[in-house]
Amino acid sequence: MRLGDERESSNWVDDGRGSGGGFGGGGFGGGGLGCLLPLVASRFGIGGVVVLVIGYFLLSSLGGLGGGGSGTSGLGPQSQVESSQGQGSVDPTTRHFTLQVLASTEDTWARLLQAKGIQYTPTKLHFYAGGDQSGCGAAQSAMGPFYCPNDNGIFLDTEFFQELSQRFQAPGDFAQAYVVAHEVGHHVQDLMGTLGKAHDLQARESETAGNATQVKIELQADCYAGVWAANARDPQGQPIMEAGDLQEGLTAARAIGDDTLQKETQGTVVPDSFTHGTSAQRMEALQRGYKTGNMDACIF
Repeated sequence: MRLGDERESSNWVDDGRGSGGGFGGGGFGGGGLGCLLPLVASRFGIGGVVVLVIGYFLLSSLGGLGGGGSGTSGLGPQSQVESSQGQGSVDPTTRHFTLQVLASTEDTWARLLQAKGIQYTPTKLHFYAGGDQSGCGAAQSAMGPFYCPNDNGIFLDTEFFQELSQRFQAPGDFAQAYVVAHEVGHHVQDLMGTLGKAHDLQARESETAGNATQVKIELQADCYAGVWAANARDPQGQPIMEAGDLQEGLTAARAIGDDTLQKETQGTVVPDSFTHGTSAQRMEALQRGYKTGNMDACIF
């Protein structure tokens, strides 16, 4: 990716290494899906649409991502930085790259939404490690990244990129950018009222139908990530995408498909339980957004 001269977004906060608290009486434990879903459903009635955008199924199928990771990033050495919140939770190289990507999403979506008469209000990215507190409840490293509409914020555990690269064999800068862009895609959905529409639908739907609605939400966010990538430009006006970048994103999308994860962890596939889409669906959505560059192609 061509991000050398891209600015860093200022819309971020480093919540520190485990300083956020938020676990209350013992937290969620090893794979606390049973505690997590009632919490989300009680607040939003959407069964997890706004939580664990990529990490939700990793949590439910794999029992959590946190498990003893070293905390290093796939992009740089473990060199902690200080922030206004105290001890930083992310190494400088990873922070710089992530904030460049976030800045690119801000510039790109502001331009795309302006053409539709919508003002883009940036989301805020919260870096954290171990545990934190969001407006959607407690966050823990096992969740992976998620978007919380109560905060209009993205919560990114600092070990997730390492897990993506090493555990799920999806390395590369665009694989990591895809994670951020997917979360920003949920923010775009929030601004456009799509998350509210999904909330209303799921309030009337069965569990199976509600899962299907959530799959549509997640696939649209994947598609939006592709739309951003297709339209993003560096300060000189050149596309930031380079040869091989899209394939890195497709590799990541394949690795986190519901069917792939279920096959790897339980040996069977239960389509009615899908919440993010199959590997093929996620890859197709990302590629569709990238090839068309048109958010109207990302149908909910």
